[in-house]
Amino acid sequence: MSRLPSLLSSALAVAAAVALNPLPATAASSAAGEPARAAAQKKPARSVTAMSGSAAHAATDGHDGASPTRGEAAAAAGSAAEPDPAALKPGQYLWHPEIAPAGPLVLVVSLDEQRAYAYRNGIAIGVSTISSGKPGKDTPTGVFTILQKSKDHRSNLYNAAPMPYMQRLTWDGIALHGGSLPGYPASHGCVRLPKAFAEKLFAVTQRGDTVVVADGKASAAAVVHPAMLAPVAVGGAPTGPAEAAVGAEEAGNATGTDWSWDDASAPDGPLSVLVSLRERRVFVLRNGAGIGEARLGADPDIALHGSVLLVMGDRTEDAPSVLDPERPRHQWTIYPILGDDAASIALLQLRLQQARPLDLPPPFARRLYAALAPGATVLLTDLPAVRATPTGQALQPVLESDPPPPAPAP
Repeated sequence: MSRLPSLLSSALAVAAAVALNPLPATAASSAAGEPARAAAQKKPARSVTAMSGSAAHAATDGHDGASPTRGEAAAAAGSAAEPDPAALKPGQYLWHPEIAPAGPLVLVVSLDEQRAYAYRNGIAIGVSTISSGKPGKDTPTGVFTILQKSKDHRSNLYNAAPMPYMQRLTWDGIALHGGSLPGYPASHGCVRLPKAFAEKLFAVTQRGDTVVVADGKASAAAVVHPAMLAPVAVGGAPTGPAEAAVGAEEAGNATGTDWSWDDASAPDGPLSVLVSLRERRVFVLRNGAGIGEARLGADPDIALHGSVLLVMGDRTEDAPSVLDPERPRHQWTIYPILGDDAASIALLQLRLQQARPLDLPPPFARRLYAALAPGATVLLTDLPAVRATPTGQALQPVLESDPPPPAPAP
């Protein structure tokens, strides 16, 4: 196995080592000596909790009043700290597009969870609370594409009600848009989002992007309850490393390598790497498709308590890479995303220095090195990468929005 070396003295090097390439102190955004100035210059703005905002902008697709709900007011009051992704209150959201700055975008709306998950290049960059259709006005499930976008749209069905940052999914009135979120399904069928999240999502989507709306009655559990890796690809078909994991693990157990790599479906494009401490696996995605996966050897006591992002620069240094000792070491920059900040990363460094090194299969490590290019991202996280489908339930395709045509008469 390719053994990761002892961590450097910089707080940056902690996540660098876990992300399979050591970082020189010169690349550290919190380098010793001037952490405050470096962080101010290099750390991207953190998008934290949000709500639908002022009375003038808390628009809906129906007849609700414009005043923020109690849950949204509480969300605003708590916006100083980034919330737990699993415990978002009505009107709250997380948004970190820097995790995957390029690649195809897919939005998964979970009616069961009342959440929307935004994936770019196959990795979650945002999650938001929603309010879907109330009983009798249920939001239809299926695979949709964004048909139309309008920043200042007004409903053509409900008294010209404002629908800011509208993204139409059907021509009969179903859309994504900013609106009030009372904490339960309350719309006339549209998917309401916090206005600030709707604005951010509007800025990164294009006409034709895929939106999957799923619930437990119509969809596989992996789609209804997604996690860090996209459960569907562009077009809505179930896909990704979550499906490949079983076959890869069986192959790995048979051969003793426990890794897989096949980039034929995505030979070029933006690269994202997810290092999951929870699953002890590394996932490599390009253009939203899983091209590689490997087991990550790690001390069972190692924990991150958050997520850390590394972005590869265009420089190398005169030292061997731990991924491929015959190639030069890349320089990276690190940004705390969730939970850990520079101080806690430094404490984690001390913990990791006392643990055994992390391991990757050498053939996989060499292929990963060869695939890296400036701008590649590595997300190190202890959040679930995938959620298991309940025993006995097969992975099913998401239903289409329209019923199938009737069978021809015999």
